[in-house]
Amino acid sequence: MLVLVTYDVSTESVGGRKRLRKVAKTCQNYGQRVQNSVFECIVDSAQFESLKITLEQIIDKEFDSLRYYRLGNNYQAKVEHIGVKETLQIEDPLIF
Repeated sequence: MLVLVTYDVSTESVGGRKRLRKVAKTCQNYGQRVQNSVFECIVDSAQFESLKITLEQIIDKEFDSLRYYRLGNNYQAKVEHIGVKETLQIEDPLIF
């Protein structure tokens, strides 16, 4: 399923900037960045639960927030992109 992960991490402190980097790095392990604090992740149910647990251990719930949007398996018709920074199709093969 496609899950959109968005986050807002307070960067007013050194700890906040460190949390921001950890959240971004964790999201990169599951998907691709499509905007500054937005990742598209193709995951199964177990991977999604693991991602949520990991992210929720990183953030400070008093200062930061996470949002998850489950777009499901038929997400192609639900996502439309306009403008710069075209993204790769997540499920297409990646050739180096």
